[in-house]
Amino acid sequence: MKLKLERPIIFFDLETTGLTIGKDHIVELCFIRLEPNGCERAETLRFNPGMHIPKESSDVHGIKDEDVKDCPTFAEKAAELAQVFEGCDIAGYNSNRFDVPMLAEEFALAGVDIHIEEKRLVDVQNIFHKMEQRTLVAAYKFYCGRDLEAAHSALADTRATLEVLEAQLDRYSDTLQNDVSFLANFTQMVRGVDLACRFIYDDNNVEIVNFGKYKGQPLRDVLRKDPSYKNWILQGDFTQNTKQTLERLVLKYAGK
Repeated sequence: MKLKLERPIIFFDLETTGLTIGKDHIVELCFIRLEPNGCERAETLRFNPGMHIPKESSDVHGIKDEDVKDCPTFAEKAAELAQVFEGCDIAGYNSNRFDVPMLAEEFALAGVDIHIEEKRLVDVQNIFHKMEQRTLVAAYKFYCGRDLEAAHSALADTRATLEVLEAQLDRYSDTLQNDVSFLANFTQMVRGVDLACRFIYDDNNVEIVNFGKYKGQPLRDVLRKDPSYKNWILQGDFTQNTKQTLERLVLKYAGK
């Protein structure tokens, strides 16, 4: 079943120097931009991360320092890439937990705002985990009936993610709606205020701290009783998105 789209959606996959958002960087980004009329644009971009690519990461995706030494940095391509993502929703595999926060962090470090809060985020892995609980390779075999060749190649993984979602729409037509808003809501495991889910919404849409000694407490109350908490976040090893979200909430609580 083909996706019904009101606006473009970008399926994407990242290869990175590691898994620590805020420390590691993107070395490869592959995307498929799918238009409401069915037209596609597929592209793979590589970046010089400005740091050594650890062997354990290269062993996964096959990209080494010499492969990207002459490539542009992400910051050099950020403005151009932001135009590709403009007005689009976003989809991926395990994307809400890793790829989207990593991408948003790279844009933030480059000083480019892609208005991530306005985009609907569809995580195909979460549909799979709710329905079958398998890996992408197994998902492709299960839903599409074929072996996934060149797994951990960004383009192969991205194409497989698109095909898996279309097959999921067919298989679960009595549960899933062919609508990006529905899929974005369905694939949320928690309702994160920020992309890293340091802060989450409770059932009453109240912002709740989701880590540390104040976990489970309303953020507004924490900031009131511990004024130093704000600066601890802003000066700490947190993602730019988390810091920007906190600053936005502080203004909201102040009534500005």
